[in-house]
Amino acid sequence: MVDNKVNVGVVGFGMSARVFHCPLISSSPYMHLAAVVERNSTKSKDMYPWVNVVRSTEDLFSDPEIDLVVITTPNGSHYSLALEAMKNGKNVVVEKPFTITSAEAAELAKVAKETKLICSVYQNRRWDGDFLTVKKLLKGGHLGRLVEFESHFDRFRNFVKAGWREQNDAPGSGMLYDLGAHLIDQALAAFGMPDTVYATVSNQRQLQETDIADDFTIILGYKNAFKAILRSSMLARHAPVLRFNLRGMNGTYRKEHLDVQEDQLKAGLVPSDVNYGVESSDRYGFINTDIDGLHITGKVDTEKGDYLSFYNNVAQSIIAKDPSNLIVKPEDGYNCIRVIELAQQSSDEGRVITL
Repeated sequence: MVDNKVNVGVVGFGMSARVFHCPLISSSPYMHLAAVVERNSTKSKDMYPWVNVVRSTEDLFSDPEIDLVVITTPNGSHYSLALEAMKNGKNVVVEKPFTITSAEAAELAKVAKETKLICSVYQNRRWDGDFLTVKKLLKGGHLGRLVEFESHFDRFRNFVKAGWREQNDAPGSGMLYDLGAHLIDQALAAFGMPDTVYATVSNQRQLQETDIADDFTIILGYKNAFKAILRSSMLARHAPVLRFNLRGMNGTYRKEHLDVQEDQLKAGLVPSDVNYGVESSDRYGFINTDIDGLHITGKVDTEKGDYLSFYNNVAQSIIAKDPSNLIVKPEDGYNCIRVIELAQQSSDEGRVITL
């Protein structure tokens, strides 16, 4: 740690590292992007001339100057790399999904507790502007008692995209581990673990090249007849896409369009840019409700998105050596993977699973 900044080493320099991790790490006042593992190229140095390109995780994990290791490799390697990093005394951030199995997730949480190291999952979408808006509406009770929370993360791709995420033999491939990990984590962050899980997980496209899951509906059941419906499809061509639909005793809130930060990061914007995380008014959600005897309808300004808060929180937790300060804890990673497993079990067995 130099000048009270966390020295960060990133494993991999694919799309995830280039778009989501390195721009935020280099934007954090509490972090220094020190090294990147690239086995066959030096692309990271073209973007960040000061970084040290290393050729192996062994070299990175043995570097005494590195405080935090960020793992952006394919899903099947998350567990082994995170475990190895922590055994070398490194704090870790793991790209979602945390692991492939809940047993692996439990082991990482156990090691983090024993070593008092920071171990987190990159659940950046807790800081989506639309999700921050939903949380604010719920905290204010603006819809009355919530009875249904519907959350979508849809795409349209009627072909196989090159890469491991759609390969049959790639552990943790498919939509359930990909977009499902985001939707589930948001629901658990807002409402906690459910009492029941019911799901259908399927391969709708029926393409010759792959039979991975490309569609799912998950219904999380809670007390007082409340349910959270999580939906994702690779065959959703409608525009704009539905993002949230909330129903309460007093009214509803409906939001279309995805959070703007991913597209902004892809376009080269960073959190210091004035318009970063800011959604235009034509994308705002709509509310129709009764509040204190008044009937209110109209647009709701979307909160500013703030992915940088994830990394600032990780850095501050490392500096303070305080795992309890961590917002996205390894136990959250375990809970998310456990719900993924239960959703698949529910779909396979065609029944509601009671926790």
